Amino acid sequence: MFDYDAELRFYQPRFRAACGVRAGDRVLDIGCGGGQTTREAGQDAAPGTVLGVDVAEPRIAQAQRLENVSYLLADASTYEFESFDVGISRFGVMFFADPVAAFANLRRACGRIVLMVWQPRAENEWATVIPAALGGTFRDDSPFSLGDRDRTRHILTTAGFSEPAFTALHEPLYYGPDAQTAYENILELHEPRSLLAALDPAAAERGRDRLRQALAAHATPDGILFDSAVWLVEAM
Repeated sequence: MFDYDAELRFYQPRFRAACGVRAGDRVLDIGCGGGQTTREAGQDAAPGTVLGVDVAEPRIAQAQRLENVSYLLADASTYEFESFDVGISRFGVMFFADPVAAFANLRRACGRIVLMVWQPRAENEWATVIPAALGGTFRDDSPFSLGDRDRTRHILTTAGFSEPAFTALHEPLYYGPDAQTAYENILELHEPRSLLAALDPAAAERGRDRLRQALAAHATPDGILFDSAVWLVEAM
């Protein structure tokens, strides 16, 4: 199974520091996935509490528990939460059907919010090189829906948050210790699978060969790495 936490290993310390969770805080982790960010927030918040929420039942099911951490299978855009000191999200808020309404719901629940979101696709090497190698056509830019600062600022302020602060971060993404492992990991991801599925068998095989070549070209002593760019967004 693709290790999402390993992929983001270079970002997580920066995100955790930016969240600024303090002892005694009540924290909401939005789109918590497998729960790494939830557990770390739980360590920082103790004896406070952390609630991780996600719409993906398999991810919630695999999330590890701590004494002061709990998980909820729910849609954060509409669920009626109690109050929290801080809402945090590492790549978990880009997919709302109605982002203004979703963030207005989160504004009612959270005293402040700290988000990590992708900058536009063009700023992310992984999101251009990998699809180009496979030879398909981009079909879904929703992961980059908050990459435009003006759009994200408008969404948050319309939803009732204060003027957000944006911090640009650039770190490598890790896909595995070697090209073969990275190849297997990448083909578990939604966009590569979708791109290959849209090709005829011969074109798909050529795409797989190009992907292997691209991954070999990104080999480093630290594994297979691709450049990436994100925004840290903070608002009250």
